[in-house]
Amino acid sequence: MASAAHILVLHNAPTVPPDHPHAESERDVLLTADAVADSLEAAGFRVNRLALGADPLPLVQALEHHRPGAVFNLFEGIAECGLTEAYCIGLLEWFGVPFTGSPLQAAVTAHDKPRAKMLFRGAGLPTPEEQVIEGLPVPACRLRWPVILKPAHEDASVGLDQGSVVTDQVSFSKRVERLHRQFAAPVLAEEFVAGRELNVALVEMPELCLLPISEIIFSPGVKWPIVTYEAKWAPGSRDDRSTTPRCPAEVAPDLARRLEDIARRAFHLMGCRDYARCDFRVDPHGEPFLLEVNPNPDYSPSAGFTRALRAAGMTHEQFTVQLVRRALDRQVN
Repeated sequence: MASAAHILVLHNAPTVPPDHPHAESERDVLLTADAVADSLEAAGFRVNRLALGADPLPLVQALEHHRPGAVFNLFEGIAECGLTEAYCIGLLEWFGVPFTGSPLQAAVTAHDKPRAKMLFRGAGLPTPEEQVIEGLPVPACRLRWPVILKPAHEDASVGLDQGSVVTDQVSFSKRVERLHRQFAAPVLAEEFVAGRELNVALVEMPELCLLPISEIIFSPGVKWPIVTYEAKWAPGSRDDRSTTPRCPAEVAPDLARRLEDIARRAFHLMGCRDYARCDFRVDPHGEPFLLEVNPNPDYSPSAGFTRALRAAGMTHEQFTVQLVRRALDRQVN
């Protein structure tokens, strides 16, 4: 019976020191794993947890010798190499073990922000103009000011702070050099879209449905209205206090329909499965711009995705069980 199935809750083992850029987000997954394990045990599943670090051997052994009925995948990649998130999914697919969340294709594509934007543009989805800086020396910026600069292969707002938005070539060059030193990877520059920040979460139940749209309300007087790393991962910080989530957001019907259409197309374009979140900026003229698609968004009980679930009338516990039942249905006999 499905209620007696063995579920492995897979998550990160914290590997970085407290002052590392990924430290808070890496540790947050431990609380999420606790909540998921508790929900599944309450629903009658047999649950084991595996905290995975840089060595994939414990996962290989768990899949070979204690083959679970399904894996609840909360693994976000180790801080030193974010692509390990995709490598882990690749191992799950290799062993043929059903798991929650998106498959390898979506994880790899989403992790490469420039490639994802190329796909958006090719599919006719509106996205801000960009420039990718592969290395030093820093070239001239060919975008319209202001410009926002991000590590091209990071997520969870890593590398974003109030200095991420620049307005001239001097500050552009300094910021690019800093990001190259810190992340040793390409830098993505985008034309900054002033306006509203909206998030659209999608779930398969089993048909693809949109959850109520969320908005980040920025406090008056904040220099640049962006969701920084501190806003996400440092409760009580200035940036946290300056970003207030609202769900459901107040969105005109026409804009809501446009966001829904773009989000649905982006979900399928990226090859997402089970659940995802699309992040948008909407300019003062009401034009939406797709920033990125998060195939496996933050799943903590306090995350924006969970707020959208609650606004739709579903609890985190209920959706957790639903995700596992969907994964079990994908078992290969």
